[in-house]
Amino acid sequence: MNQISAIVLAVLCFTLCSGESCLEPAITPAYYTSSDAVISSESVFIVEISLVCRNGAQSVALYADVNGKQFPVTRGQDVGRYQVSWSMPHKQASSGRYEVKFFDEESYSALRKAQRNNEDVASIKPLFTVNVDHRGVWSGPWVSTEVLAAAIGIIVYYLAFSAKSTIQA
Repeated sequence: MNQISAIVLAVLCFTLCSGESCLEPAITPAYYTSSDAVISSESVFIVEISLVCRNGAQSVALYADVNGKQFPVTRGQDVGRYQVSWSMPHKQASSGRYEVKFFDEESYSALRKAQRNNEDVASIKPLFTVNVDHRGVWSGPWVSTEVLAAAIGIIVYYLAFSAKSTIQA
């Protein structure tokens, strides 16, 4: 009797512990990328999605892949809300489109196995993909405000000195 209850307990635990599979996902994506290099040292990317599965799965474990680097996807407090974020130095975060591939547990496991075995990972299909457009970063004005203020001050001084010289002559 102990063996049977141990087997039932193991099967039950496996069923409850594993994430659900999402059939025919419908997503509503939103994203943010930082654009100011003056106040930060890295570009930040945040992707939020609202996920609805045809089969009603609500506790889907997701993983994201961006340019061959994987990130965990966190579940929000609201049902069906997920978020993934990452950062990279400004010089590496060129402007353009970033493809964020989302995987469920099964496809993520296949992806990791293919990477470990140096196999082709392009054959592993993601659950869905979100494209993030990054416009690049702004490094500040070409001329700093201090230099501009000093130049205007010198021009005003020169004009005032010239006007004074013309009046005295």
